[in-house]
Amino acid sequence: MKILALGAHPDDIEIFMFGTLAAYAAQGAELTFAIATNGAKGGEGDPATLARTRRVEATAAAELLGVAPRFLDFPDGALIADAAFISALKALIDEVRPDLAITHAPSDYHGDHRALSDGVRIAASFALPVLHADTLGGTGFSPTHYVEISHHWDVKAKAIRAHRSQGPEHYVHKARIQNEFRAGQCNGAPGALAEAFRFEPSFPFADIRELLPPAPPIRPVTASPRPAGEDS
Repeated sequence: MKILALGAHPDDIEIFMFGTLAAYAAQGAELTFAIATNGAKGGEGDPATLARTRRVEATAAAELLGVAPRFLDFPDGALIADAAFISALKALIDEVRPDLAITHAPSDYHGDHRALSDGVRIAASFALPVLHADTLGGTGFSPTHYVEISHHWDVKAKAIRAHRSQGPEHYVHKARIQNEFRAGQCNGAPGALAEAFRFEPSFPFADIRELLPPAPPIRPVTASPRPAGEDS
């Protein structure tokens, strides 16, 4: 199986979907990471220097799963789903020929994220299904699928921390809380972690369950014990 993961900025794949990609890697899937922008606006200082730094960080993070990331190098903060960008995405899809693409949700908080989501949707067309990753904090996001990542948290946290220029502990903390919450939605066991996704069926792709790593196991809901002395 071939999976194409696309993030707008050099740390987006790590924050929003890296646990799932680690699960794919454990299954033997072939992974391709593509980063749409150069990340030059993700901090203070000289933009060219920052872009180089973030490229090194993204490469180190991807190497944790044995992946060499692709850099599309469009300008940070100015991504538009125009003809040039869609053409670049189509060329990437034609080269990789993935079974599934994973990228940002169309309603995500950052304009670059939304532009990438739109571009991937258009470029994918009839070629492959597109799965949308959770938004920051889960805002405005209604999941349709969940992936169990409890056994892959350590490598996800390590990948986020590879982006030292971004103050990564903040994102490690937010990702942990969000992944705990998503596992809780599935009635996960204490300490369980999950990443959430949304799939919008479009012809000819109606069901992608065969393409996903395992979801959190279903656990029966049991009645809470009543305090001693409470009448039934």
